[in-house]
Amino acid sequence: MEKPVKVSVVVAVYNNHGALSITHQQVQSVFATALPDHIYELIFVNDGSRDASLDELLLIHAKDPQVKVLNFTRNFGQMAAMLAGFAEATGDVVINVSADLQDPLSLIPEMLQSWAAGGEIVICHRTEREDSASAKLFSRLAYGILRIAQPNMPEGGFDYVLMDRKVMDVFNSIDVRHRYFQGDLLWTGYRTTLIPYVRQERTIGKSQYSFAKKLKNFIDAVLDVSYLPIRLMSLAGVITAALGLVYAVTIVLAWFAGNSPFQGWAPIMILILIIGGMIMVMLGVIGEYVWRINEEVRKRPNFVIRDRFE
Repeated sequence: MEKPVKVSVVVAVYNNHGALSITHQQVQSVFATALPDHIYELIFVNDGSRDASLDELLLIHAKDPQVKVLNFTRNFGQMAAMLAGFAEATGDVVINVSADLQDPLSLIPEMLQSWAAGGEIVICHRTEREDSASAKLFSRLAYGILRIAQPNMPEGGFDYVLMDRKVMDVFNSIDVRHRYFQGDLLWTGYRTTLIPYVRQERTIGKSQYSFAKKLKNFIDAVLDVSYLPIRLMSLAGVITAALGLVYAVTIVLAWFAGNSPFQGWAPIMILILIIGGMIMVMLGVIGEYVWRINEEVRKRPNFVIRDRFE
């Protein structure tokens, strides 16, 4: 008799009270109706929620033995919660799902079909999102820039993804502090299948993903996937040096001709402000790299688990 496929579903939780029971019910329903021959484990990782999320998770755990709950000591961030869930997962495949009910769990059977057909990574990528205009604009700009550094990034990005066991093992073996989930996953080079979908509007609670968190993740992504910032800095330095040389030659030629091409302090101040601003930006980028090097040297764990309910 063929061994049934075990599916680990990982859900990072941060102030998602009210949506967690529905997520659990939807997972149960999908496996009971569309995947009766499969085994599932549902891993919730409570990332220091300040609402009643943990209480709701413990009620779910008490009712369903296939549910595991990890509880952090504090909020370490979504990526840390995902890493904890991935490390805990024991399935033949691992599926990452958001806790805000915006990812349709009805796609899980299709994801498993794509995996059975040979897809080692099955990505449900967002072709459209039922979000605010500002969120859509930021997403388009951010992923447009990221696709320059990583052309195989699906347009609109992704978080809802299935990973084969060997993919999960390789991903978990990457030992760095500041992780970029999408970039690290695509970097592995395994066969990838894409499933387009429309990200649904959030109906319960409000997003905890502030602009500051989005900006941090964007910076982590850009610094993680390529040397693009350093190369842009080098290019800006070359262009500035070339323009400076042209400007210097112009001044020397004008001096020999007995006149000055520019009068007053305005041109000098403009140059000082522009070049000074460029230097500060470049120092900031270098500082980001140095800070990440410092974090790697310190080797602190990405998360600390207070409680484990299995």
